[in-house]
Amino acid sequence: MKAETKLIHGVSPDSLTGAISTPIYQTSTYVQEAPGINRGFDYTRTNNPTRKILEETIATLENGRSGLAFASGLAAIDAVLKLLNAGDEIIAVDNIYGGTFRALTTVYNRLGIEVKFVDTAESENVLHAISDKTKMIWLESPANPTLKISDIAAISRTAKAYKVWVVVDNTFASPALQNPLDLGVDIVIHSATKYLAGHSDVLAGLTVVRDPELADRLKYIQNATGGVLAPFDSWLTLRGIQTLYLRMEKQSANASKIADFLNQHQEVDKVYYPGLTSHKNHIIAAKQQRAFGGIVSFSLKDDTTAAADGFITSTSLFKLAESLGGTKSLLCHPATMTHKSIPEKARHAIGIQDSLIRLSCGIEHVDDLIEDLEQAFV
Repeated sequence: MKAETKLIHGVSPDSLTGAISTPIYQTSTYVQEAPGINRGFDYTRTNNPTRKILEETIATLENGRSGLAFASGLAAIDAVLKLLNAGDEIIAVDNIYGGTFRALTTVYNRLGIEVKFVDTAESENVLHAISDKTKMIWLESPANPTLKISDIAAISRTAKAYKVWVVVDNTFASPALQNPLDLGVDIVIHSATKYLAGHSDVLAGLTVVRDPELADRLKYIQNATGGVLAPFDSWLTLRGIQTLYLRMEKQSANASKIADFLNQHQEVDKVYYPGLTSHKNHIIAAKQQRAFGGIVSFSLKDDTTAAADGFITSTSLFKLAESLGGTKSLLCHPATMTHKSIPEKARHAIGIQDSLIRLSCGIEHVDDLIEDLEQAFV
């Protein structure tokens, strides 16, 4: 079966009732026949039937062995980072999500885990950065917010030679557009809050792996530290994910047309979108992705926070808000919102200009979205 069909029919009707929709097993505990003798469930932190179906679903979509669901994307990130020990080192994409940057530089650095931020758009930079202490390479591709593309397969081959884990945050592409495990990656992470749940109504994180030992280690961390996704939120994510492929197709098509519009606008300085032939590593993106996604970022010729503020407060359909990936179009100002935890000098060095604006294109009619952006330039 194709992935779209597997998504819809991969979840069997409920074995107890035949319900076509996965029930919400809103329970904290389960009756046991005797100590240790149960029906596969003893406590919801350890396992829950609704969450289990979601975990199996994301594992199937990512062509993985084991999926795990967490209370947020950052909770999933936190669980993966707990695989490391004091003295270990991470090589991370320099253009990284602000929340991940914050966790690495203000939490895990205090626990003895070092991080090197590298421009992973050039694969050889990763090779040059690897040391005896390197245990993990952390990629986002496309990266947030300038859509930096890394050659996932090439970097994974390098990592294998040094026995280093490769982690890819696949939030922007989703499994509808990209499957990093097929490119040699060890761990895939999603903020399921975004495209997977898809309706801006749930907070969730997911991880997927293939290696059985790594799966067991992450499962242990999930249970031992307890940042699990609740049954209701698991159900909401399952409900939203059923339309993932339809939404991503529309959102990618909208983003492509909007990127072309912005690329020709006299007030726009730079446009960041992997679908543009001018985008660095466009050819790599075309090779490892099935489409280019629903996010477009751009900077203004008037490269000031004031100019960006004037624009982002003038749109009507594009709502000013954190997050992305929902059915409604959103926009944000990374320098003062999603990436404000990154120092100004470091932000500028990785291309997050004062005027940079990130668009999350929804499923509205693209002509209406373009008209909304056009009037905001006036």
